Amino acid sequence: MAASVPSFKLNTGATIPAIGLGTWQAKPGEVRAAVAHALKSGYRHIDGALCYQNEKEVGEGIKDSGIPRSEIFLTSKVWSSYHDRVEECLDQTLSDLGTDYLDLYLIHWPVRLAPNGTHPLFPVKEDGSRNIDWEWDQAKTWEQMEAVLAKGKVKAIGISNAGIPIIEKLLKTAKVTPAANQIELHPYNPEHELVKYCQDKGILVQAYSPLGSTSSPLHKDEVLTKIAEKHGESTAAILLSYLISKNIVVLPKSVTPSRIESNLKTIKLDASEVEQLDKLAESGKQTRVNSPPWGSDFGFPNWYGPNNKNAPEGARLLYGKSA
Repeated sequence: MAASVPSFKLNTGATIPAIGLGTWQAKPGEVRAAVAHALKSGYRHIDGALCYQNEKEVGEGIKDSGIPRSEIFLTSKVWSSYHDRVEECLDQTLSDLGTDYLDLYLIHWPVRLAPNGTHPLFPVKEDGSRNIDWEWDQAKTWEQMEAVLAKGKVKAIGISNAGIPIIEKLLKTAKVTPAANQIELHPYNPEHELVKYCQDKGILVQAYSPLGSTSSPLHKDEVLTKIAEKHGESTAAILLSYLISKNIVVLPKSVTPSRIESNLKTIKLDASEVEQLDKLAESGKQTRVNSPPWGSDFGFPNWYGPNNKNAPEGARLLYGKSA
């Protein structure tokens, strides 16, 4: 691993690079070159998922890079339509990536989609809404995750998009504590309570969309731009450094070679600068980038707006309640 890239420890004792290349929304024909360039540039952590529908290209990019598999930390995720067939989903991912194990396997979303012949990944009802099986017990999904871990097909297992109520219920029956929880994190959606909860439990926090999004006003925020100007760095470098300073893994996505390289650079921020960024959301700027139409808040207080004030009728609200 490149010396300039910091690393953290999972509760398994394994080391995980603090910066990984995200591959969500990487278009066909782009992700192969992006993965190869990232690995050649010093990345040793690639984050993917079966649902991204690009894992074959990710595998090709790994092969193109010439970097040995043993030096790369590979993450993937079991998709919601496979909650009753975790190993089948994993085997497809392993085949596509061209490897016989993953370093980390996550439950992509804590909800099952029931296959009904309409679409393999996003089965829908007659009204076009997602065909969600709310009766499915997530403990059954986790049992299967523990089984593939025991088989050695994955080195660690974890969760994604899970708020505190989801985790609390999972821990009541889990034999293995999740190694990680991957969630949307940036100064406009800091999830302070959840981050502390996970870290207190020994669950490593990973940040997807750590840079917000191309349409987010985050990069023009006056507080952020002043900090960036002070250090003579890009706003992206400040955002990534901010999260890493809080012992959070960052997963910036890019297919642009120059940005892939620049996202490896981190700097040390002053405590006062971290505090300023910590308070941006509470100053009225709380904003999520990713809120798919699941019909649940998954225990996130700001899923539908501050404290679920904008939740649609019938939404399954778990925030502040038992899952």
